[in-house]
Amino acid sequence: MDPSPIVRTVTAWYQESARDLPWRAPDRTPWGVLVSEIMLQQTQVERVLPIWRGWLDRWPTPSDLAAASLDEVLRAWGRLGYPRRARWLWQAAQRITNTFGGTVPSDEATLRELPGVGSYTAAAVAAFAFDEPTVVLDTNVRRVLARAVLGESHPAAHITAAERTLAQSLIPAEDAALWSIAVMELGAVICTARDPRCTECPIANACAWRAAGFPEAAHKRRRAKPYVGSDRQARGVILAVLREADRAISAEAFPINDQEQQARALQTLIDDGLITCTDNGYVLPRGR
Repeated sequence: MDPSPIVRTVTAWYQESARDLPWRAPDRTPWGVLVSEIMLQQTQVERVLPIWRGWLDRWPTPSDLAAASLDEVLRAWGRLGYPRRARWLWQAAQRITNTFGGTVPSDEATLRELPGVGSYTAAAVAAFAFDEPTVVLDTNVRRVLARAVLGESHPAAHITAAERTLAQSLIPAEDAALWSIAVMELGAVICTARDPRCTECPIANACAWRAAGFPEAAHKRRRAKPYVGSDRQARGVILAVLREADRAISAEAFPINDQEQQARALQTLIDDGLITCTDNGYVLPRGR
């Protein structure tokens, strides 16, 4: 199959229908793109927008964030979830400031050296901040390619070599970053995991999954673990209390009924460097 018609159609659709997001604006900065990519990991755009704007207003450059204390950073992160990402960004800002002169690296290999930056994030920042022709494979992109090209309802649990080769083959010689963001947008708003809007899809007539009658993939789909009652929820409760506190908080003050779960949550938060245990109780760490 010649991939170029799909690429052309999806990029044309994107240029007409793309959401107006600040980290896509012409005046975006590489730092703003990096912050957005970390914040958007497993988090909806609507939740990220106000936090991202507040973050960039407060810390518009890596050196600004590097100079902040960790407790400030964790409070600013609020209820965005997965707070290790806040600490990673703070550490990345320090690395960028101290090692790279305050300039976000542009190549994937160097980006992967930053805390919290894996292969996807490095590729995305290189593409969306620096227009590099990288292979950007997030959940949305993988789902579009699985359906449109392979005729499967969803991709495998983990990225395969064949999947990466397929994605590489679709990258156009020009406007590679435009294609990457366009196919990602298609998966985010049209070719969604549940209830895809096939009648609105610009490549519906070329979709192998639709042509095959929407079969289920042979591999099982990963199911998200429930949040309510989980250790992750307990961690969130503890952090919410500490963000509002101006003093150390004793273990007895946290509103968690399961004491074994609370003990696990406290210990993992300590291990992750997100809270500190003092003689008077628990506090957010100040860091540097």
